[in-house]
Amino acid sequence: MSTPADTTEASHPQIDQAEATEATEAAGPDTAAGRESRPGYFGSRQLCRPLHDRMLGGVAAGIADYLDVDVTIVRIVFAVLTFIGGAGVPVYLAGWLLIPEEGSDRSLASDIIDSLSRSLSARSR
Repeated sequence: MSTPADTTEASHPQIDQAEATEATEAAGPDTAAGRESRPGYFGSRQLCRPLHDRMLGGVAAGIADYLDVDVTIVRIVFAVLTFIGGAGVPVYLAGWLLIPEEGSDRSLASDIIDSLSRSLSARSR
């Protein structure tokens, strides 16, 4: 006859750390550990306008790099948004102002706001 301790140990075998790690890695990209370690996971990148592969301001190329898709797809989406409803141009301009250029941590909008606030504070003195 088995004791309650024997049945508990039999129904819940001990799993060592190596087995747990293997199980987490095998679970794939849907686990938190899998997402953080995957190259190209959105949380590990910074959205920026690259200096390469630009046509205008680099917004489409930056979004394509960030999403890891072909830049042509993003440009087509902007063109479709422009012709259907006219949203493509304002969205592109907003991206150009708000997405920082590669190598910079500040966007054009933040630079403009800082320069305006400095000029206003200089006038008030």
